[in-house]
Amino acid sequence: MRVVFMGTPDFAAESLKAVLDAGYEVVGVFTQPDKPRGRGMKLAECETKKLALERGLDIYQPASVRTPEALELMKSLAPDILCVVAYGKILPDELLAVPKYGAINVHGSLLPRYRGAAPIQWSVLNGDEYAGVTTMYLAHDMDAGDIIFREAVTVGEYETAGELFDRLAALGAKLLVRTLHAIEDGSAPREAQNSAEATYVGQLDKSICPIDWSKSPREVVKHICGLNPWPVATMELNGETLKVYMAKYTDTVTDKLPGSIVSAGKEGLEIACGSGRTVMITELQAPGKKHMSARDYLIGHPVDVS
Repeated sequence: MRVVFMGTPDFAAESLKAVLDAGYEVVGVFTQPDKPRGRGMKLAECETKKLALERGLDIYQPASVRTPEALELMKSLAPDILCVVAYGKILPDELLAVPKYGAINVHGSLLPRYRGAAPIQWSVLNGDEYAGVTTMYLAHDMDAGDIIFREAVTVGEYETAGELFDRLAALGAKLLVRTLHAIEDGSAPREAQNSAEATYVGQLDKSICPIDWSKSPREVVKHICGLNPWPVATMELNGETLKVYMAKYTDTVTDKLPGSIVSAGKEGLEIACGSGRTVMITELQAPGKKHMSARDYLIGHPVDVS
């Protein structure tokens, strides 16, 4: 099959690699235009573009896919199927109608749960026992197309969003190849989503970072894990805003108010939460400093425990 691939971040690059390694003919790769990044704000190529360049593929980066030119370009590529993985733009119906077998998508959730952006992070933030990936046919409405395959994984209790992201990127890549094989041989199932069960999530931003210590220890830990590696949970200490990368549960029972320091030492920084329990902060970052263990931070930053 002639494949046109549309994707941008590393989650998509993993799928593109799997499609290529499976022997499919990728006749074009669409990614978002290069964007300025880093302190120097230099234009940077996304992971999907980097891989496409390595493999000698034709790359297209239109500012918009809602133009007659984009439609004509897609028609000229004559794809049998369109694979869309975290491309970053909603595709118009006329573009989806070009390929013989339609357009398919890899989504980082067990649809219809978590339609929308950042589903993997929200799986961790909400303390879900399971997460997963879904392949589906693209439709007019966002993430509402008919399901082809779903595969679930158990979320580790201290697994970060970044760690789960990597696992699901690999799983999604395998599921995409399985989906292509099934479409090719005519065995692909097609299950309409139950819209009554649909939930929606939005993109994360830094407004969600501050930790609410009045919540239970599990909610606090999941908040920290769900925002790692970005945008990273934060807490206030000694007049500074610290980034918090990891915490663990303790057996401590305390009558201190939520947010109070219970202990500070070799194990880390212990903070009171709701329900009279605590969590131990084990990894953090002070302004202008590197990411370090809480133990190392405390060596140079004594904390008053009273």
